[in-house]
Amino acid sequence: MPLALVDKVKLFYRLEGEESLPTLVLSHSVGCDHGMWDPQVPDLLQHFRVLRYDARGHGASDSPAGEYSIDQLGRDFLLLADSLGISKFDFCGLSLGGAIGQWLALNAPDRVNHLILANTSPQFGAKENWNKRREIVLKEGMAGIIDMIMQRFFSTDSLVGNHPYVSSIRTVLLGTNPGGYAGCCSALRDFDSRDLLGKILARTLVISGDRDVATPFKGHSEIMARGIPDAQVVHLPAAHISNLEAPREFTAALLEFLRPEVRNPLEAGFEVRRQILGSEHVDRAIASTTDFNREFQTLITTYAWGTIWTRPGLDHRTRRLLVLAMMATLGRWEEFRMHVRAGLQHGLEACELKEVLLQVAIYAGVPAANTGFHIAEEELKNQKAG
Repeated sequence: MPLALVDKVKLFYRLEGEESLPTLVLSHSVGCDHGMWDPQVPDLLQHFRVLRYDARGHGASDSPAGEYSIDQLGRDFLLLADSLGISKFDFCGLSLGGAIGQWLALNAPDRVNHLILANTSPQFGAKENWNKRREIVLKEGMAGIIDMIMQRFFSTDSLVGNHPYVSSIRTVLLGTNPGGYAGCCSALRDFDSRDLLGKILARTLVISGDRDVATPFKGHSEIMARGIPDAQVVHLPAAHISNLEAPREFTAALLEFLRPEVRNPLEAGFEVRRQILGSEHVDRAIASTTDFNREFQTLITTYAWGTIWTRPGLDHRTRRLLVLAMMATLGRWEEFRMHVRAGLQHGLEACELKEVLLQVAIYAGVPAANTGFHIAEEELKNQKAG
């Protein structure tokens, strides 16, 4: 189990991805753990080395008795980063994680490249509310606040609609150490960065949930957006745990903010084209380029591969399946075969082909699906023979 000893406290962490990529830190909400970021990680790993960790008092990390502070939680993270040899990082924090992110941007500005503050605040409301919450969990355990917290974490639609992440977050919340949770309540109770926001120099994105009753835009995100120089704002149709209620939109917002602008779409297009179709195919296309079709090759490489395929809203697997469905629907069989062959060489599985063609049968007609199945079976046989 990856554990780091920081300030006499063991912190659990997960560090994934290629060392050559920039590091993105994901810091969770109070009452959650590093697993709340599971929906984002697969897409983020294409662009970042991702560090997740359980703050003290949460998950598999230690839960020392007593009251904590954001200063303490921020120093915990810096010691963790030091132990892993991470000097600079992008930091995304939600709720409690957002308070830690603000502290880091103010106290270690040379280490924070970009800052994402999601469903958080520069000041988390009346102190008596946090004191009351502390008293309940220390007397009754996490069961004493579970219903109230779940109603703040998720919208009513998610709670009654069997949203896939509701039950897992409920389990994590109930399993949180009451003493550790109470310690973090103290940290949130005492946190106030309102007069310091103008000193945050990191390029900042503020993410707010339109259904968030815990830290709504008015009185929370709006203060950060107004106080942090040049902060950008994104509104999501979600409650407090917005990365779970709107996971794809949350990830897209992160990537649009964090990824460097594609300065050379033609160069990026060749790179993506090789990833999807294979270097052999691209090399053949380059070799067969003539004065007559050169502009056309540049056009599709720049705009199809370097502009559309590089957008963060859909992953490459999804785009590949969409292309197959559209090519079959339109009867572009040469293009369909090319994408089937390339897909099978780059991780596409037979079951995925089958599902695409069944969709085509229903929405575009049986004859199109019939031809598609024939071509797919030929390419599957060729793959086995090869």
